[in-house]
Amino acid sequence: MTKKIKDIAVKTSEYTDDKTGEVKARWNNVGAVMKGDDDKSFIVLDRTFNPAGVPNPDNRSNVILGVFDVRVKEAM
Repeated sequence: MTKKIKDIAVKTSEYTDDKTGEVKARWNNVGAVMKGDDDKSFIVLDRTFNPAGVPNPDNRSNVILGVFDVRVKEAM
């Protein structure tokens, strides 16, 4: 059985928290790290993810993707 072990996200913008004044990031989930039955890991990216569309204020030639623990969604 294939299992999702990490989320992959890209930072799309920053904002200032009104309560704390802290600068925080907004992230968009673009894929996942999966582990297969053979214990090998692989990456699945959303087909619509286009790295050229990621904000690039520092004019870099690369895109940084964050790897995060999978969040458990709470039932409403």
